[in-house]
Amino acid sequence: MIQQIDYFLIAPPLVLALAAGLVLLLDAFLPARPRTTSGLGLVTLTGILISLGFVIAQAAGSGRPWSTFCVPPGLAGGAEQAAGLCSFVVDGFTLVFAGMVLVAAVVVVLMSMTELAGGAIPVGEWYFLLLCTLVGAVTLPASRDLIMLVVALELVSLPVFALTALKRYDGRSSEAAVKLFVVSVVSTAIMLFGVSLLYGIAGTVYLSRLGAVFSGQVAAPGVALAAGPELPAVVTVGVVLVVAGFAFKIAAVPFHSWAADVYQGAPIPVAALLSVISKAAGFAGLMLVLVSALSGQAATWAPIVGIVAALTMTAGNLLAMRQRSAVRLLAWSSVAQSGYILAPLAVAATVEPSTRVISTSTAYLVIYAAMNLGAFTVVMLVSRTTARNELDDYRGLVLRRPAVGIALAFCLVCLAGLPPGLAGLFAKVFVFREIVEGGAGWLAVVMAVNTVIGLYYYAVWTARLFTPGGRALASPPATAWLAVGVSVAAAVLFSLAPQLVLDVTSLT
Repeated sequence: MIQQIDYFLIAPPLVLALAAGLVLLLDAFLPARPRTTSGLGLVTLTGILISLGFVIAQAAGSGRPWSTFCVPPGLAGGAEQAAGLCSFVVDGFTLVFAGMVLVAAVVVVLMSMTELAGGAIPVGEWYFLLLCTLVGAVTLPASRDLIMLVVALELVSLPVFALTALKRYDGRSSEAAVKLFVVSVVSTAIMLFGVSLLYGIAGTVYLSRLGAVFSGQVAAPGVALAAGPELPAVVTVGVVLVVAGFAFKIAAVPFHSWAADVYQGAPIPVAALLSVISKAAGFAGLMLVLVSALSGQAATWAPIVGIVAALTMTAGNLLAMRQRSAVRLLAWSSVAQSGYILAPLAVAATVEPSTRVISTSTAYLVIYAAMNLGAFTVVMLVSRTTARNELDDYRGLVLRRPAVGIALAFCLVCLAGLPPGLAGLFAKVFVFREIVEGGAGWLAVVMAVNTVIGLYYYAVWTARLFTPGGRALASPPATAWLAVGVSVAAAVLFSLAPQLVLDVTSLT
């Protein structure tokens, strides 16, 4: 009857939480700058690398899935009834998302070291909040009950408000933080309303038991349920509200309007965090809820997801075409990429096994993360010499700083899906193949049209890199070189060996 905790399984988020506490203590007792800035950054980076080491050790083990925080058989009425009633599960899905988040976090920390060198942002608070966000992002893919899922998602979101506003006396940062706070509160309220409806009908918070109830395998307490249309209409309302709540988190249409203003107002490392780590956490939660808990209701949510995916990629690309600010262009591009990642989930009802759609979406997300982080790192370097950071400020970047310019050009070409950046092309091919085989030909046509639209603004930005003109760019610090190197190396690897991504994400 006593809860058993497997500390090896929870080691990745636990190490990050301990590192966050250590950063606060060191910030209080270490001498003032400049040692604090570099020292706390190294402590944060060390904590992330140790956490990543535990993820790798878990991936090297056998016998998955592993679980902890489970309901004891004595309380569940026997071992058979207790099967699957666990709150924390480590499987292929968990390890892929945790590994991606932690590698992306290494790049974000390296970007942060460059950003914080100016002294306008308090260092201790920055790294503490960043580590708290990572604790939630690593915990979320392992969450297997609704309560833990919502708590982990909020742990990802709440510290980002403060991170966005840490650039003190900056009106745009304060405005961005308020907008992000309002949007997140509304999305959480909508999601909790949907979660409460699902719990009220099924009488359980565990995703595996929810899946059994809503597929008709198990009767819900006090309600005569059967599979299919005999489920109460309130279940459909709950499903729609949960999908809407996650749509806010991933900036999907019609809940996308906050993205550009928040990305532009936030410090660029925070914008990168929102576009990759926060987005990955949102997609992890959405996939878990839809495929694990609501697979029996796929006929209800799959068409909704398909329409949302089509609208999201279209709105993102059309709005990106109108931008002259580099950060706003990347923000709307990120919205469009969310549509591509969502697209495979629209055929979950017709594809067997349904985990295939998760593998495809995850593969696209992994490739997108590498390309986007590389672009954001170069944008951060340019922002140090140009206040407005518009596309015209990138004229001649390849001629003035060849390594930096070529790195950005390669990342943009990857995002567009053009050679030699084959990573983006392969990612889109993965999605095309899945939705065509799933019978959503109309969605494949929409995606093809949007891919052509996306070529325009990526090509325009890339062309400016080779056009003479522009201001001189200061010599990038070593941390910025490392951030660019890690991102571009991953993008090059995925371009040369795309099957590697499919093999890794097939663990899901």
